[in-house]
Amino acid sequence: MNRSEKKEKKKKELLLSSSSSLDNGVTSRPFLSRNHWGGSFEINGDSSAAEDDQRSREWDPAALHHHHQHHELDETQQSWLLGGSNDQRPKKSKYVDLGCVVCSRKALKPACRPPDNYTVALHKALLFFNAQKSGRLPKNNGIPWRGNSGLQDGNSTTDVKGGLVGGYYDAGDNTKFHFPMAFAMTMLSWSVIEYNHKYQAIGEYNHARDLIKWGTDYLLLTFNSSATKIDKIYSQVGGSRNGSSTPDDHYCWTRPEDMVYPRPVQVATSGPDLAGEMARGPSDNAAYSKKLVKGAATLFAFARDSGRRTPYSRGNPYIDPYYNSTGYFDEYMWGRGVASYISLATNPGIPKNSKAFKMIPDLSVLSWDNKLPAAMLLLTRLRVFLNPGYPYEDMLSMYQNVTGLTMCSYLHQFNVFNWTKGGMIELNHGQPQPLQYVANAAFLASLYVDYMNATGVPGWTCGPNFISSDTLRSFATSQINYILGANPLNMSYVVGFGSKYPKHVHHRGASIPNDHVVYSCTGGWKWRDTRNNNPNTINGAMVAGPDRFDRFKDVRGNYSYTEPTMAGNAGLVAALVSLTESGGRSIDKNTIFTAVPPLYPVNPPPPPPWKP
Repeated sequence: MNRSEKKEKKKKELLLSSSSSLDNGVTSRPFLSRNHWGGSFEINGDSSAAEDDQRSREWDPAALHHHHQHHELDETQQSWLLGGSNDQRPKKSKYVDLGCVVCSRKALKPACRPPDNYTVALHKALLFFNAQKSGRLPKNNGIPWRGNSGLQDGNSTTDVKGGLVGGYYDAGDNTKFHFPMAFAMTMLSWSVIEYNHKYQAIGEYNHARDLIKWGTDYLLLTFNSSATKIDKIYSQVGGSRNGSSTPDDHYCWTRPEDMVYPRPVQVATSGPDLAGEMARGPSDNAAYSKKLVKGAATLFAFARDSGRRTPYSRGNPYIDPYYNSTGYFDEYMWGRGVASYISLATNPGIPKNSKAFKMIPDLSVLSWDNKLPAAMLLLTRLRVFLNPGYPYEDMLSMYQNVTGLTMCSYLHQFNVFNWTKGGMIELNHGQPQPLQYVANAAFLASLYVDYMNATGVPGWTCGPNFISSDTLRSFATSQINYILGANPLNMSYVVGFGSKYPKHVHHRGASIPNDHVVYSCTGGWKWRDTRNNNPNTINGAMVAGPDRFDRFKDVRGNYSYTEPTMAGNAGLVAALVSLTESGGRSIDKNTIFTAVPPLYPVNPPPPPPWKP
């Protein structure tokens, strides 16, 4: 037998061995015999009875319980499950984003291309956070019309050395609302952990981390982070009462650098919602993360204190009209900071009290007030990638099924939400300021697709319908494209992106010239009311957005159209980084779980040696 014949014989033996292993138990292993994405892999089942059963369970809470069907997988289905390690799949080229061009790493085959629109918009969207900084600014802040401000914030607090200096102004006013600020930091952190390779590819990794640290450093000042038990959290700095006619953050039109009016500090002695949100915000820096985790444990203990279960905003006229919290059980599911987090999140009382399984459309909309869809998506992630099994499996599978139904609800074909004629989903029932909800939904949808792609699953089921992951990705891109200018007005709602964008943004700092003149509380009104363009361009700010008829008024005095917010821009950043192809289309599967404690009982010690 010659050498070539020996090679051929060896190949045949390997093929026979592989076939034998598939026939002798591989397909009976849990990963291959069950679809963790819910439902059967069969797109068109032959059984009419099965089809009727699927229809009867469409949008039915009973469908939350996964029907465990163990059956042999055909060759195509096995290829879906095993696709992540299939050598026959085409390998994507790796590119390095140099800002203006993206070049192949293969020196002998240069393939340069400009960065995609999502990368361009992402660079700008991150700059918005630089423009919102309060406190003593670093020299490299990069916003020439901004300076130090709020240096006297919280100087009346005797227990905070140096006061409550730092953090971010929430929107076009000069108020520091800690609840949406914490949510914004969480969203930025989440996006950095999932897509750190993309941030690095476009040169924004350190920038994004600095923005997060600026926020978390400040939030650590708002409670005694060195203690294990606390009795209060500072919940806001500045603000105003509705209809106020005395100098405050709303009555005055003043650059933050020129504030001289009183800036009261709000204190929450109860607030499971605020504490639960602040307990989020992971970090990928080990030393700093340890500090955050300690603070998070303290906050979560405050949040879980049975004597402090009143929402932080209740009855407070400085908070309730602006960032009223409608509940806190979503923060329990969303929060972290204790080793028993997964036990709490899978406790039946949490989804019951948060109405997670009620399939209420409004609860599938991620916002600073409702974290349910994001929390359930993260729990889906935990199930898919860690597969913790008993005793968590039943509850995690229900969270995953609800997450799938949430994604179904975003698709136009199921008519769960109204859509504008121009193609924008109306997640807030056609009310003003829609874009923050649109951006959040686009991020969740895009991330869900990446989870499916990371496990080689081509889609999921909505009732009897198989939906490909490409369909969901198309939803995400269509909504972000709408924000970036693919709308009836051809208007980019991100300032500085494209050739047509809002020029009269409702923002005090951007609308008042940086001419070294201090304008009084009412002296700044002329800059609020002028029809001239803003003298300062607040690059990357996503404004509130159009109305339900796709109409938009670029009027500074109408905040319902032209005011940007921290929470809105954080969702935009997350969506943009998930969609950009700079750095490749993938997620970091492991980093987010590095601090998860062991999910299984520790093996007991061996028994002592037997003695006769």
